[in-house]
Amino acid sequence: MEIKDTMEKLSLHDFLERLSSKAPVPGGGGASAAAGAMSIALGMMVGNLTVGKKKYQAVEEDIKKILARGEALKKELECLMNKDAEAFEPLSQAYGLPANTEEERKKREEIMESALYEASVVPLTIMEKILEIAKIHEELSKKGSRLAISDVGAGTLLAQAALESASLNVFINTKLMKNREKAKELNNRAETMTESCRKICSQAYTAVFEQIH
Repeated sequence: MEIKDTMEKLSLHDFLERLSSKAPVPGGGGASAAAGAMSIALGMMVGNLTVGKKKYQAVEEDIKKILARGEALKKELECLMNKDAEAFEPLSQAYGLPANTEEERKKREEIMESALYEASVVPLTIMEKILEIAKIHEELSKKGSRLAISDVGAGTLLAQAALESASLNVFINTKLMKNREKAKELNNRAETMTESCRKICSQAYTAVFEQIH
């Protein structure tokens, strides 16, 4: 399968088969995006079980907004599964470039630097989407149907795992970048989102746990 055969169109079985193989993609970034998509899908399920219920009429408009944004986020993460694979391709090719002469080494270094940057930007974008999902789960922990509140907790845990997994794909690439100022900037963005996500997910999970335990 070539990258043009988009990751988001694979069946779950085929995606897992490819993920478990020695193929270069999908990898951790694609898996993180998939986990993030599952996280928001759980949130949307809770939202769909909430709308139309008299008990939750006061928050119905809020839930409808969550459902609309959730659908967009799900599609964006599906697309990012493919973008992550596309970003890795030039990086994997760069590793195989010749470096026998000074000119070849310089050219390889330039291509590598660009490829490493691009391979860092995609997981950062995945993190941004998942951080938004974490905020949605926090809202759902207060407004979602009590009958499905455990699914908010499950979605919250998936969101945190997905975001932190994506961060590892940032750090492994920035570690190799020659431009340490740019690498530090990317790392700072990843670290800030990680800390925010941990705080939000902790609050949401605690709210869920207290309701079901």
